[in-house]
Amino acid sequence: MTISTRRAVLVGALPAAAALVLSRYSVAAETLPKMTVHRDPTCGCCGGWVAHVKAAGFSVDEIEVANLVPLKTKLGVPVELSSCHTAEIGGYAIEGHVPADAIKRLLAERPQAKGLAVGGMPIGSPGMEVAGTPPEAYDVVLFSADGERVFARYRGTQVI
Repeated sequence: MTISTRRAVLVGALPAAAALVLSRYSVAAETLPKMTVHRDPTCGCCGGWVAHVKAAGFSVDEIEVANLVPLKTKLGVPVELSSCHTAEIGGYAIEGHVPADAIKRLLAERPQAKGLAVGGMPIGSPGMEVAGTPPEAYDVVLFSADGERVFARYRGTQVI
């Protein structure tokens, strides 16, 4: 096979390889489990976070609840990590403004844990963007019956 023939074969194979890779991501997005988000009906930032996870490919059912404390207690969300909304997905609790990429990583890795949380409402986290204000750095915490550990560190929606 000549160099020009090899080059033609490789050039022809690139689109096929790219299509295969992209189709794998499409299939992965289609197989994401449905997320149920429990949120206060008067909270605007919760809607911003829901829009963020939907844009990342999650299918979401929203349930408006004025008192989330019983749900947080049932799911084992530590009080110090509480935020304004709680989601359930794939057997995990997601508390607060957790970036969609961290949720996808959680679902891919499947660690022994109760869930992920971003305590409070860090400026710049998904749903908490403030125009003209730089995003804060914050931790995404993995929590379990055995304790808590930092799962990822973000600034806005970027891993740092």
